[in-house]
Amino acid sequence: MAFPRRRPHVASPDEVRITREGDAAVIEYGDPNIAKTYLTIGADKLASMTDENILALWNAGIEASEELRRSFTYVATEIPVGQPQLERCDLSGELVSRGDIVRCVIEGRPDGEDDLFISVDGQDLTLRQFAHMVERYEGWGMRIEIVPDDELHLRPKRRVGEPKKGRGRVRRRRA
Repeated sequence: MAFPRRRPHVASPDEVRITREGDAAVIEYGDPNIAKTYLTIGADKLASMTDENILALWNAGIEASEELRRSFTYVATEIPVGQPQLERCDLSGELVSRGDIVRCVIEGRPDGEDDLFISVDGQDLTLRQFAHMVERYEGWGMRIEIVPDDELHLRPKRRVGEPKKGRGRVRRRRA
């Protein structure tokens, strides 16, 4: 079973391994669920730093990030119905979302080329293209609310708990 990646935290020297690669310090936690990170410092400055100096710099950055996260109130932006939700990225040419909420429909291809695709504003995205679209949110969480295709603009009522017996996890489409 794969475990979700955990966010790096303020670490003690026994929790991390620090190596150097070019102009970056490589911070590797003993916990495999915390991603290895390359902290770019600059080759000249890095050459004069001890592992303790690097760890102090790293921990100061983690503390500053956490302080910012605590002071930040996230408000997701939803593009109004009728306005385009996607645009082409100037650098990559990939489709990216204009807002933080994307209304879409899960479709199946009749030709069998791809089993599923996601339709956003009538533009068909393969699952790979959809994954590229949300790639800029790496490290964030995502909630998926499954709603009827004519209610994409509405938040569903919800209840927290186990599914009712006999209903299973798959809901039948309304006629």
